[in-house]
Amino acid sequence: MSDNYCNAELVLNPSSSEPFSSILNTRLSRRGFMQATVATAMVTGMSASLTACGSTVGAGRLGFTAVPLSTEDKVIVPPGYRADVMYAWGDPIGSLKGMPAFKEDASNTAAEQALQAGMHHDGMWFFPYPYGSQSSERGLLAMNHEYVDDGLLHTDGTENWSAEKVRKAQAAVGVSIVEVQNRGGRWQVVQSRFARRITASTPMDIAGPAAGHASMQTNADPSGREVLGTFSNCANGYTPWGTYLTCEENWQDHFVSANPNANEKRYGINPKGAGYNWHQHDKRFDAAVEPNEANRFGWVVEIDPFDPSSRPVKRTALGRMGHEGATVTLAADGRAVVYMGDDKRFEYIYKFVSRNAYNPNDRAANMNLLDEGTLYVARFNADGSGQWIELSHGKNGLTAANGFADQADVVIRARAAGDKVGATPMDRPEWVTVDPRTKEVYCTLTNNSDRGKDGKPGVDAANPRKNNLFGQIIRWREDGDSHALSFKWDLFVQAGNPALADANLKGNIKGDAFGSPDGLWIDPSGLLWIQTDVSTSTLNAKEYAGMGNNQMLVADTKSGEIRRFLTGPKGCEITGITATPDMKTMFINIQHPGEPASERSDPKNPKAVSSWPFGGRPRAATVVIRRTDGGVIGS
Repeated sequence: MSDNYCNAELVLNPSSSEPFSSILNTRLSRRGFMQATVATAMVTGMSASLTACGSTVGAGRLGFTAVPLSTEDKVIVPPGYRADVMYAWGDPIGSLKGMPAFKEDASNTAAEQALQAGMHHDGMWFFPYPYGSQSSERGLLAMNHEYVDDGLLHTDGTENWSAEKVRKAQAAVGVSIVEVQNRGGRWQVVQSRFARRITASTPMDIAGPAAGHASMQTNADPSGREVLGTFSNCANGYTPWGTYLTCEENWQDHFVSANPNANEKRYGINPKGAGYNWHQHDKRFDAAVEPNEANRFGWVVEIDPFDPSSRPVKRTALGRMGHEGATVTLAADGRAVVYMGDDKRFEYIYKFVSRNAYNPNDRAANMNLLDEGTLYVARFNADGSGQWIELSHGKNGLTAANGFADQADVVIRARAAGDKVGATPMDRPEWVTVDPRTKEVYCTLTNNSDRGKDGKPGVDAANPRKNNLFGQIIRWREDGDSHALSFKWDLFVQAGNPALADANLKGNIKGDAFGSPDGLWIDPSGLLWIQTDVSTSTLNAKEYAGMGNNQMLVADTKSGEIRRFLTGPKGCEITGITATPDMKTMFINIQHPGEPASERSDPKNPKAVSSWPFGGRPRAATVVIRRTDGGVIGS
């Protein structure tokens, strides 16, 4: 999601103290990792141009010709590949309850929208069907719909605001689960008993340490164990037991509080909200009416795509924050380890380790695995080492005397807990991915132009640039197994624009230039796929001039080479990535095509920026990518 609209660039961490890792004159490299740079250091031999059209830098494992930078209103992929739109906002989901068609004038009702693809596709995952199979021809696709653009969603935008418009907006966010099949070489959504939409009005359970807590109780739910809906679903995760994890990121934008308390301020809730105005017709979004409702959002939500009758569950043991994602791996002893980023300036990276082990022979036994375990937050030291600091009540100062009443209070106020234990404030931690072969972990740090400003945290080893406009990707490996509490880290790459005179903004990319890395996935062969989210107010302008539309690149983690694989249409973000087990079909999402610099469309001129994908009203969509020769993608 573009950073300005969702207030991702607001600084909500009030601490101005330097983190433990703020000593610069130390080494940042370790065995097996490329040399990282600090401040203005440069990589020898870096290209002086923004792109190498047709480049084949190095002799690594990337088997495609790089595409050039683009400002065209289309998706561009390398020669020998094709990209087809499969599932766009407003398309029917294939529900047995009905198949309402998309209306180009945006006149679909709220009830119709609830049976159609939501807006602004984001993180997603492909689950082969049947469950437990390795099918690459049929599966269930679970997908986030992050937020709405009311200028596109309604015929007259925000004029004549009504309860029906709020209901339609609430039906356009959340999650889609659709069945997809390869029929004659073309992937398509099919009518299915599994098809369903999970929206801002869907009943779901609250589980884990915060379930039933006084801070979770409302007038509508005095038990504190059931909540309506999920929204602001950004990145995602999936579990070895075949469930989908959707992550509530900028949920705070939908709430208003006339006099925000300390907890509300720490999460960015304010008197005006972000212009969604749900509170005008749904009073649970007004803190004066329901002061605890906001505490019921900011969680990781687990969904079983294989059971359409199941209720989603908010897993509170994983902490409440601006969840960008929840990436699961298994420790050697079978325990589930979940890595999570909190996407705001100067926020933290977290890890959860389950108490019990995953049982590969009993799916039902794993369904509550994420309710019990230990939450940690990361500290990155200047010498390339790091620690996971436990966020458990009674430990590391998280006591009643310091304002934390119990473990429910710790997870509800996870940011404050991170403040208390001295975690390292990061440059907007977003997607996390784990190399399945080496267990090395990568995390995108998108950008942070407030780094080093007066009264704000200064540079440190993990965040080494003031006015960090381009971001970086950090990498670490635990000392031993994934559940270990210490690790070694370095910077895999610092993004930048090598055409700029300011050395601080050039970056050290070995290959094709990019900025604001966001989506991230390492495939089974170890190739690292990087997606960018340059805000629409910055695309191809200012320091990003000449860098074109948002893009997707591939990095060879062995050689360090990065090559551009795809560019998107005007005004879009590239996000969401998954593939079939045979890696011959890839799915990616084009979010908010046509978004103007103001980040809200003019309902009188919806095509002002883009008419992708079908020549009419711009529509977020899932794109299917395949090689024309049927080969493995990226190889």
